Amino acid sequence: MSTASRPPGERRRVALTGIGAITPLGIGREALWQGLRDPRSRVGPLTRFDPAPFRSHCAAQVDDFDAADHLDARRAKRLDRFGQFSVVASQLAIADATLDLAREDRERVGTMMGTALGGVGYAEEQLGRYLQGGLRAVDATLALAVFGGAASCNIAIEFGVSGPNSTNAMSCASGAMAIGEGFRQIRDGHADVMLAGGAEAPLAPLCFGAFALIRAMSTRNDDPAHASRPFDRDRDGFVMGEGATVVVLEEWSRAVARGAPIYAEVLGYGTTNDAHHMTAPRPDGAQAARAMRQALADAGIGPHELGYVNAHGSSTPLNDPTESSAIRQVLGTAADRVPVSGTKGYYGHALGASGAFEAAISALALSRDWLPPTVNLGTPDAGCDLPYITGDGLASRVDLVMSNSFGFGGINAVLVFGRHR
Repeated sequence: MSTASRPPGERRRVALTGIGAITPLGIGREALWQGLRDPRSRVGPLTRFDPAPFRSHCAAQVDDFDAADHLDARRAKRLDRFGQFSVVASQLAIADATLDLAREDRERVGTMMGTALGGVGYAEEQLGRYLQGGLRAVDATLALAVFGGAASCNIAIEFGVSGPNSTNAMSCASGAMAIGEGFRQIRDGHADVMLAGGAEAPLAPLCFGAFALIRAMSTRNDDPAHASRPFDRDRDGFVMGEGATVVVLEEWSRAVARGAPIYAEVLGYGTTNDAHHMTAPRPDGAQAARAMRQALADAGIGPHELGYVNAHGSSTPLNDPTESSAIRQVLGTAADRVPVSGTKGYYGHALGASGAFEAAISALALSRDWLPPTVNLGTPDAGCDLPYITGDGLASRVDLVMSNSFGFGGINAVLVFGRHR
């Protein structure tokens, strides 16, 4: 099935029709949803290696992922964990979308992925082998496994799709940016189907230690289940997580024609840069707010029309009040009535994959009339003054959702989703 390129100036609608999730909440779309309906943190003690040398000892691990359950042994061996996450999340998304690639023009199917660190964890492992046994001890797949582009390229190879292909490395905004760029490829007529999302596998000593070194992560080591606590006055840093989420995006009319499950319509995307600092957000939140305004303008809606905001909510001292202020700047008088939640209390912060997690959550919230809570939010910080959802979540039918993702380097990326009509 193929759709011709758009006439000049015509903007095509984009449907989100499939969700492939590998998160600490579980494997697959339904595991993600059921995990959200059980509002508790999946953060626990870090067990992948001994974290004793570091200040932080907890993480959000995906412990039930086994590549052998999804890939043949030879294929699994040629991919590191980050690559395995990317390919398997795409498999799950395609199955969820009931998409038959054999019937597609594969030159009109592309992939956009995001990752902050790519296969750097695997590189660490191979360095250890090199130091112990020399070059002969190093896996021959190293050079091909660790670069960020291995995410989108391995997806393309796995499914034989040769449309637009890119992996960005824009820190913690990467997954959201990949979905935004995939949306643009379809909207502007360059593709009919895009596999888009983010993947991250950073739980390795050097990666983990680097963030511990700059004191960015929580040290609530005696109570890891309460370490990730967006907007809470007692938050003390983010909790590193891992995983991947890939969504299937399709040109609207073809999705409807084939009877695809449509979770949401992608309506708008905006991205800016703070141009301020590598780790600290711009204090006035002006560029984060501008990205939100861009996304809303791209969607053709006003801030008063929003029904829910899925916040970046990293659980860091600087991000949470800055983001809260930026949301208030954009929403104006609507800021006191539009519910907000930061879902990283459930699954920590999977860096470049987090924006993709949250895009999928936003789409599910729209399609299932339920908004997830901010896990571990007891008392909001003085600078966090929005109507955050807590407790067991909020049963609510909303039509428009905004999802924020911000990252080191001052990257801001915002997506807007609408209910399937």
